[in-house]
Amino acid sequence: MKKILLMMSLGCLLLITVGCKFDQVEANEASTTISSSPENETIKKSAIPTIFIHGYSGGKASFGHLIGRMEDSNLANKEMTITVNADGSLNPQGKLSHTENNPMIQVLFVDNTNTEWAQTDWIREVLLYLKNEQGINEVNLVGHSMGGVSSLRYLCTYGQEADLPKVVKFAAIGAPFNDFTDTLDSQTLEELIENGPSVASARYQDYQNLISNIPTDIPMTIMAGQLSSNEFTDGTVSVTSALSVYQLLQVSGFNVSYSIISKDAQHSQLHENQEVDQLLKDFLWL
Repeated sequence: MKKILLMMSLGCLLLITVGCKFDQVEANEASTTISSSPENETIKKSAIPTIFIHGYSGGKASFGHLIGRMEDSNLANKEMTITVNADGSLNPQGKLSHTENNPMIQVLFVDNTNTEWAQTDWIREVLLYLKNEQGINEVNLVGHSMGGVSSLRYLCTYGQEADLPKVVKFAAIGAPFNDFTDTLDSQTLEELIENGPSVASARYQDYQNLISNIPTDIPMTIMAGQLSSNEFTDGTVSVTSALSVYQLLQVSGFNVSYSIISKDAQHSQLHENQEVDQLLKDFLWL
């Protein structure tokens, strides 16, 4: 009789123990599902197009895969490609639906090694076309490398023109805003963020002189790539150059943030980086 009671007690204890473990596993799984579930993120859908501008010598592949990933994740829809010919004329493909599906437009420069001044004027032609031919009054701008440089120069040059669409948000990825000047020999990253670059290139000085032309109600985010703990560069653009305009924008009254990408951060691969995808999604559509 004692053996039977002992066996029954052990059985109950085993059931309780297994049951507790099973409940804990279910709780953990439920917690994981909740924390990682995309259904918990509220994507803001609008009819404001986001324009993607590649860098020096870039092309369709520069933002093509990123745009495809945004479509696959049901975050946004590519609706147009606008090719800018060497003479500045446009070859648009597709048409904007004017529906709230976060439309995306890829801009391609045929002469993809021209200057930032030429690209600045070409961006203006693209936006003028969108205003006059597509009825677009607002856009987001995303630029990689020279595309970020030219986009900020566009804002400095044409940002207040009433006959152009208003830029709602601007994101730059690996853009050499202080040209190829690396100031880490004379300042820390913290000092750069606090005070701006210790050495200013002609490009950066242009931004300083023209920054007051940009409406300060445009939120901005800046991303830099860092290959390793010892390499403060993405292999092409230094972290200090990519982040050089942060302090200038901040003291000028802009809502600006910055991020340093430290995994898979090679310059030409930044637009293939999952962290960049997430940062863009959060900035543009959450």
